[in-house]
Amino acid sequence: MSKFTSLKGLVSLVTGGASGLGRATVERFAQQGSRVILCDLPSSDGGNVAKQLQNCTFLPADITSEKEVKDVLKSTLEEYKSLDVLVNCAGIGVARKTYNIHKNKPHPLEEFERVLLVNTLGTFNVIRQAVIMMAQNEPNEDQARGVIVNTSSVAAFDGQMGQVAYSASKAAIAGMTLPLARDLGEFGIRVCTICPGVFNTPLLAALPKKAIDALSASVVFPKRLGNPDEFAQMCQTIIENPYLNGEVIRLDGALRMV
Repeated sequence: MSKFTSLKGLVSLVTGGASGLGRATVERFAQQGSRVILCDLPSSDGGNVAKQLQNCTFLPADITSEKEVKDVLKSTLEEYKSLDVLVNCAGIGVARKTYNIHKNKPHPLEEFERVLLVNTLGTFNVIRQAVIMMAQNEPNEDQARGVIVNTSSVAAFDGQMGQVAYSASKAAIAGMTLPLARDLGEFGIRVCTICPGVFNTPLLAALPKKAIDALSASVVFPKRLGNPDEFAQMCQTIIENPYLNGEVIRLDGALRMV
């Protein structure tokens, strides 16, 4: 069987893999026979998640740190000898308007900076180091050596009030997709980005039921929140379809926020 026609036997690194969309991806990949490196913060539940799965190793890191990411990749090389797939799910958000007239205060610059640092710079930091390993892989008959899947958001296109920092960071990830695909195509590495809509993650579950019901009702069809495994399934589809490259894919049940 040609490499990348299934997840079985592939070595996959998933950032933000301890919860939400990242955890669902880790679980699906492990169940499908991939050897998975779960990367998340040391304070995360990554260790416990990895223990519950076969073929899964937890390697803690802050994705904004050059050294910590380098250490994760070094450990990956030592244990698995290669890296075939990278799925970037790590990210943060903040709800803050550009100007609060009641307090006469603008959006704190450090909050804007932090969101872009983690979401945009952090994603690129992992990519730029991971491709060093991927480029050394033995190619298949298509000359394919690796696949990268990034996580943006519908907020990149339909950003709401209070999402200026988050939307900017996710729009940047969407905008990096085609240049990355063009940069890395000569090495046989494909790059795609998924833009999830409203998904049933722990972050969303913290909202009041009324808010969750309103979000579900705004989805065209199916009229519900997305299941995190549906995100993981899309990651698998991207990996297994050799002609998907340079694409930004909305996964949102035709949700369009106004």
